[in-house]
Amino acid sequence: MSSYKVEQLPSPLSVLGEGPHWDVERQSLYYNDIYGGSIHRYDYAENKTYNATVEGFPVIGFIVPVKGNDRHFLIGTFRTVTLIDWDGRSETATFVRTVGEVEPDMPDNRFNDGKVDSKGRLYAGTMRLEAKGDIFEMRLGTFYRYDPTEGGQFRVLKKSIGVSNGLCWNAAGDRLYYIDSCDLDVKEYQVDANGDLSNERVVVDFRVDGERPPFVPDGMTIDAEGSLYVATFGGSTVYKVNSTTGKVELEIKLPCEQVTSAAFGGPNLDVLFVTTSAKEFKSPQPAPAGALFKVTGLGVKGTPMHAVALD
Repeated sequence: MSSYKVEQLPSPLSVLGEGPHWDVERQSLYYNDIYGGSIHRYDYAENKTYNATVEGFPVIGFIVPVKGNDRHFLIGTFRTVTLIDWDGRSETATFVRTVGEVEPDMPDNRFNDGKVDSKGRLYAGTMRLEAKGDIFEMRLGTFYRYDPTEGGQFRVLKKSIGVSNGLCWNAAGDRLYYIDSCDLDVKEYQVDANGDLSNERVVVDFRVDGERPPFVPDGMTIDAEGSLYVATFGGSTVYKVNSTTGKVELEIKLPCEQVTSAAFGGPNLDVLFVTTSAKEFKSPQPAPAGALFKVTGLGVKGTPMHAVALD
């Protein structure tokens, strides 16, 4: 493998950057700043990042494009999934409608990571708000699937989640890789035609001799060969993991501690984009923490990401 190169991209320093999604048609990377309450579009050709807020929504857990409308996106807002309109350049985006809500009786929960499978179904999970205490203390989150063909309901896939994170599918779409950050591992599930999960298998456990490591696994993506790329919140690293053996094959080092997620993009899907956080939950981190980075020279390509189908 040729040596990789890490470069900081022109972008604001996010409080908690997350959710990178590469849009092939627009050759742009969309991502969000959870506690900055903003959404972003990095234009690859222009090498420029456009930023917007959505009035009334100070916390945004994820952003995914909507199939068939290049101005529409779904965002996770606390425990609600919201449809917004954004031209990708303006400094404000507009509320369109509420798509659905979960856990109305749990005000201390919020949506975290959310992604879309090849059939246009949204998978997203909740977690307890970080400000309410140690994330390892209680498991109040739930992992859901949203499919408009099922009556627009959120189907429960897993309960008792600590921090729902790190979603990706293999190229065939019949394997889902998933992270509950509080489990300190990556799990694999078989996915049937309905999108339901079975046959849970631990791919890699990041504990060291049974003890908690100095980081938690956060967001994740996958390459066309099936290797996983796991961001480490607190570890300054993206780990490349063999999804069959669980072996760590490469440690991609970043110049900041709180690495949150990753996604392949670029014209050839061979650029790894990495989001980070400027706020560790004890104290703010110095720049370039919170920046958007790209990693080149990895010698692999990613798999296309998908827009959500609402109709």
